[in-house]
Amino acid sequence: MMGPAHSLSGAAAWLGVGAAAAAAGHTMPWPVLVVGALICAGAALAPDLDHKAATISRAFGPISKALCEITDKLSYAVYKATKSTADPRRSGGHRTLTHTWFFAVLMGAGCSFAAVAGGRWGVLAILFVHLVLAVEGLLWRAARVSSDVLVWLLGATSAWILAGVLDQPGNGAGWLFDAPGQEYMWLGLPIVLGALVHDVGDALTVSGCPILWPLPIGGKRWYPLGPPKFMRFRAGSWVEIKLLMPAFMILGGVGGAAALNFI
Repeated sequence: MMGPAHSLSGAAAWLGVGAAAAAAGHTMPWPVLVVGALICAGAALAPDLDHKAATISRAFGPISKALCEITDKLSYAVYKATKSTADPRRSGGHRTLTHTWFFAVLMGAGCSFAAVAGGRWGVLAILFVHLVLAVEGLLWRAARVSSDVLVWLLGATSAWILAGVLDQPGNGAGWLFDAPGQEYMWLGLPIVLGALVHDVGDALTVSGCPILWPLPIGGKRWYPLGPPKFMRFRAGSWVEIKLLMPAFMILGGVGGAAALNFI
């Protein structure tokens, strides 16, 4: 799928988690719901770090472009080193290493550690990166025509404000992990979810997605999981734009309302 659809699906997924938590009697504080949805929307772009033309490659100027090129080469190297004889030959690393459960868990665990070990500045860095990505994904039309610096300033300002809101007692710094020293450990959860939602979205397209690597399936270590081929669609097609994106918006709205106990 394309960047906007990935970000919408990520936000909707976290709002759905919030609805499930509310149904189970453990309503999220509203800042956790809002911040988690934005982080998840941003993290839903992260697996495309292996694609030099993806939305994420433009998010931070030369830094993100260089990171995408490095990630592409690294992913391709891992693919060549671990592929089986049944896996096809490739010329690049797109939809390999970063499109797996391993990458999703690694990113989430790394960000949880950074949030705990880095304190306020670690939290601000995580929020800044993912809020910029959320703007690039959710507000992509505006982001394309505006200055990168304005998007970065919006991300930095929003990160500072939201971190201050979360720091207030009862607003979510210690949500889910409430032991001393575990504040903001939960920030890794929407990052894992966002990356996995991205992978599921790509699995619906004609190319499939090797989410379960390195588990061998059908003799392939990089088996492209997906539904039957007649149910798949091409990225950017009418199915994605006219059907899935409106569905994500509706599901996100319903999930958010349920998470806040409005319905």
